Amino acid sequence: MQPSPGSDIMNEIWLVILPLAGVTFVIRMTGALMGQRLPQGGAWARALKALPGSLIVALVSVSLLAGGPHEWAAGAAAALVALITRNLPLTMAVGIGSIWLLRSFF
Repeated sequence: MQPSPGSDIMNEIWLVILPLAGVTFVIRMTGALMGQRLPQGGAWARALKALPGSLIVALVSVSLLAGGPHEWAAGAAAALVALITRNLPLTMAVGIGSIWLLRSFF
């Protein structure tokens, strides 16, 4: 009995998928285990808590510097919402929505 022609391809696919799944699992577990060892107080804890905001600022500033009027208008709208509401999800929604509207219709 001969194997079907597609079985070799399926074996090769599984030989790629399984190691990648294992590596992904190890990476995630390492992050979870290391996260438990992070400082819970002090300067390092404050710096780590500020990290997500600083990453967003870094990404947005690059887009603003490389962008044109649409990006500047969307950034201004997002900044205004941030100043008024102090609500990060709303600010992000306004920024993303306004850049989408400006790029799509103007």
